[in-house]
Amino acid sequence: MRGLANIGYIQVVRHCNHFCGFCSNPTSPYHHTFETMAALVDDLVGRGYFGVVLTGGEPTLHPELPRIARYARDAGLHVRMITNGWRLADAALAEELADAGLELVHVSIYSVRPEVEAELRGVEGTLERAHAALANAGRFGITANVNCVINRLNADHLDENVKVLVARHPHIRHFVWNNLDPSMGRAEVNQARFTPRLADFELSLSRALRFLHKAGRTFRVERVPLCYMTDFAWASTETRKIIKGEERVVHFLDAKQTVRQTDWGHLYAEGCDVCSLRRVCGGLFDRGGAYDPAELAPVFVPMDPIVEQVIQDASDPSYPLRTLAEWRPDFERRWAEAGEAAERTARADADDPSAMRDPDAPPVGLVSPDSLRRFARTRAAEARRAERQNIALEREPSADGAGE
Repeated sequence: MRGLANIGYIQVVRHCNHFCGFCSNPTSPYHHTFETMAALVDDLVGRGYFGVVLTGGEPTLHPELPRIARYARDAGLHVRMITNGWRLADAALAEELADAGLELVHVSIYSVRPEVEAELRGVEGTLERAHAALANAGRFGITANVNCVINRLNADHLDENVKVLVARHPHIRHFVWNNLDPSMGRAEVNQARFTPRLADFELSLSRALRFLHKAGRTFRVERVPLCYMTDFAWASTETRKIIKGEERVVHFLDAKQTVRQTDWGHLYAEGCDVCSLRRVCGGLFDRGGAYDPAELAPVFVPMDPIVEQVIQDASDPSYPLRTLAEWRPDFERRWAEAGEAAERTARADADDPSAMRDPDAPPVGLVSPDSLRRFARTRAAEARRAERQNIALEREPSADGAGE
C-alpha cells in the first residue's frame, strides 16, 4: 500500500483540437517522446504516488498515449486521463485505451447547451462527441467522470448541466468543478469575457451539489472558497488536501517544468481571520488578480464534522488517521512546521509556479529545431483563429521560444 493518495499530472501534449478562449495551458514548443514520458512515470513511482493523470493540451493527440498508459499501469499507478472527448468518441480508441490500462477518464463538458459549449470550445459539434466519449467509457469499463471549468458563460446553469448529464449517462458517478484559473495562457488575456464573479455561480453551484448529493453522486470543487460552498466544505479539493497533508506534482510541458505543490492557501480577506473554517480553507484564488477579496465573508460553523467527513471517507483507503484524536496532533504539527507560510499571506511569490519548481525532477519534454518550427506554424494558425473568434491570443513566449 502506498502512502497518501497523491496523484501526479503529466502533460502529454500541449496542442489541442479545440480552441477554448480561457485555455490556461496553450501550445508550447516542447514535445514528448515515449522515453521522456516514461521518465516522468518513473518519477511519480519513485515519489510513492498512487496514480497519474495524463493531460494536455489534448492527450489523445499523442500517438504514444496507449503505450504510456500501459507503462504507467504496469508500474503500479492508477491511470487516469483528462480529455475533451473528441477522439474518445471513436470506439476503437476507447477500447485500445481500456486495454492499455486506462481506469478512469475525466471528460470535460462546460455546458449542455450546444451553442454555449461551441462558443467556449471554439469548435462546433463538440457536445455530442463528448456524450459519445462518455458512452464509450461505460461500454469498455472505464470509469467516467465529468470535469467542468466554471466560467462567465456557464455560471448560471451548472445545475442544468448535471441534471442533463445524469439523466443521459446514469453510469456517471462523479463530477469535478474547477473555477477558472485566470493567470495563464488565453485565460489571462481574456479575463473580462470568461472570468466569473463568485456570486455569478454561487446559486447554480449550490443547486448542482444538492442535486448530486441527493442522487447519490460524488463531487469535488477546486478554487472556490468555503464561504461559497459551506454546506459541502468536505468536497473542496483544497480543503481535503489541507486536512490530509497531501501534495500534487505537475510535469508541465513548458518552461515551468515540474511543479510540486504542498501549500493550498491563496488570498484571504480581513474578515477571514474570524472564520471558523479559516485553517482548512484554500481562500481566494488570486493568481491573475481577477477575483475580488470583497466577495469573501467569514462563516461560523463547526470545523470538526467537516474534518471527520474527509478523514473517514471510505473511498480513500490510503489515509491512515481516521479519528479526530489521531488527526489533530498531526494537523497541528504540520501547521506549526509551515510557520510563516501557514499564515497564507498574499506574497506574490507564494503563488508563482516557478517558486514551486522541483529541481530534482527529470527534464520534462524536449525542444528541437523541428518542434520550434511546428510551434511557429501553430501559433500563426491560432492567431488567425483567435481573430475569427474575437478573442485575444496568449502572450508571446520568452525570446528563446522555450516557455511562456
